[in-house]
Amino acid sequence: MFEAISEKFDGLFSKIRGSAKLTEDNISGALKGIRMALLEADVNYKVVKTFIKSVEERALGKDVVKKVTPGQQFIKIVHDEMVELLGGDGVRLKLSGSTPVPIMMVGLMGSGKTTSAGKLGLYLKGRGKRTLLVPADTRRPAAKEQLVSLGGRIGVEVFDGGGVDDPVRICVDAYSYAVKNAVGSVIMDTAGRLHVDDELMEELERIKGAVNPGEILLVADAMSGQDAVNVAEKFHETLGLTGIMLTKLDGDARGGAAISIKAVSGAPIKFVGVGENPEDIIPFEPERMAGRILGMGDVVTLVEKAQEVVDQKSAKELEKKIKKGSFTLDDFLDQIKSIKKMGAIEGLVGMIPGMKGMAGSVNFREAEDELRKVEAIINSMTRKERENHLIVNGSRRKRIAKGSGTRVEDVNRLLKRYATVKKMMKKISKGGFKNLGKGGLPFQM
Repeated sequence: MFEAISEKFDGLFSKIRGSAKLTEDNISGALKGIRMALLEADVNYKVVKTFIKSVEERALGKDVVKKVTPGQQFIKIVHDEMVELLGGDGVRLKLSGSTPVPIMMVGLMGSGKTTSAGKLGLYLKGRGKRTLLVPADTRRPAAKEQLVSLGGRIGVEVFDGGGVDDPVRICVDAYSYAVKNAVGSVIMDTAGRLHVDDELMEELERIKGAVNPGEILLVADAMSGQDAVNVAEKFHETLGLTGIMLTKLDGDARGGAAISIKAVSGAPIKFVGVGENPEDIIPFEPERMAGRILGMGDVVTLVEKAQEVVDQKSAKELEKKIKKGSFTLDDFLDQIKSIKKMGAIEGLVGMIPGMKGMAGSVNFREAEDELRKVEAIINSMTRKERENHLIVNGSRRKRIAKGSGTRVEDVNRLLKRYATVKKMMKKISKGGFKNLGKGGLPFQM
């Protein structure tokens, strides 16, 4: 995410970070680099012009704060202006007030509306909101079947519709059903076109007039750059969007759409899709996103991801096992599964300040393959072997390697790594992290 532009900003900031003082000359040089970085990232030209002017005015008129170098202060100004450009404090999804809350998902064909509707449904479900998915796209073949399949996968109810072909009628009937069945929110997956046309807008306006939606969210492909920005502007003029959901942001190395879309269209980004899985959706936080664009990481999101996948009860049980020295291979496997639930390793590393540069020196695909290999090896062991690794002799290692599709050498390395981790755990239980020596990552083969 934002790899290309964040690398450029990291290089620019490295040059100015140690500046003894801010002058018109070094500010001018830095601004020129920022301007080029933003334009190359496909950020709207007018947005770039306004952004550069705001940074320049603040930087030249700023008194230097004690204990903060001028270079650091300039970087903070750029960061603060980027936060404002992305939406300031951010705008949350409006779910308060009378229920059910109708949510219209709109956008062009191929932007990912159906998948995004499912992701939003799962997101709300995870926060205790009963949600109804509504297949209001009667034009695209198998659109309803796709939503029904997705709803079954994530455990969110999908409105049947009874064979009605009129999308307005479907939405009205779904809303009535939601009222009778105490549903909190109604997510309507509407039709799209290959491009914005009058027929599409007329249909969407009729749905809006019939159900009075609390939210109208445009689903836009972040990788389409300024095309997504132009589409957002047109939809907002006609429908009055309440927000935008940017999809495929995990594959957007440039960031032009994310940076431009709020300033150009006037509609705030509320959610971003960061992967293919149903749970790969996060609320858009301008400050966090600014940090990632500028190469400063996003520790808060990393911590939140960890909290989502960690079962507090299991964590306490693991703590007891560590203190007793009974950390088994099953526990080891559970930790690996938790890491995998948090997402791709490369994405996690990108959230850590100063670690962005690792992307070019580490084979993350290979690291993820190693995690899968470890999981396969442990799953090929018997219960007794997982509870006591010392009984895994030569013949058992050959059987485990064959059963997991790996080599005996792989099994040997895993057992050696596990023994190291167990030793680390024992040290933690006795004296905390100060007793830890060098040991590497616990999942490293």
